[in-house]
Amino acid sequence: QVQLVESGGGLVQPGGSLRLSCAASGFTFSRYAMKWYRQAPGKERELVATITSTGGTTNYADSVKGRFTISRDNAKNTVYLQMNSLKPEDTAVYYCNVLLGWVYWGQGTQVTVSS
Repeated sequence: QVQLVESGGGLVQPGGSLRLSCAASGFTFSRYAMKWYRQAPGKERELVATITSTGGTTNYADSVKGRFTISRDNAKNTVYLQMNSLKPEDTAVYYCNVLLGWVYWGQGTQVTVSS
């Protein structure tokens, strides 16, 4: 069965960095685009970044452009989100996502940016 397992979240000070990972299984990872979303308390889930199956094209929300980088390692079936220059407004639960006819989500990883 399809599984997406996020890791790498935590508490970080403003201006700090974190790298999130999403380990995928149960499907041919290298054939599918992957996405990172986030959901802050009391807010809608929002799309943060996308990457095509080969990693050749990436897209970002305006709020994270220039600070976050999405990448993937198809040999490891893993997608990453490098987050730099973190701000308190980046605090959220971060989820990875894949569309295989049906939308699959991981369980999420909490990122808290606070001094």
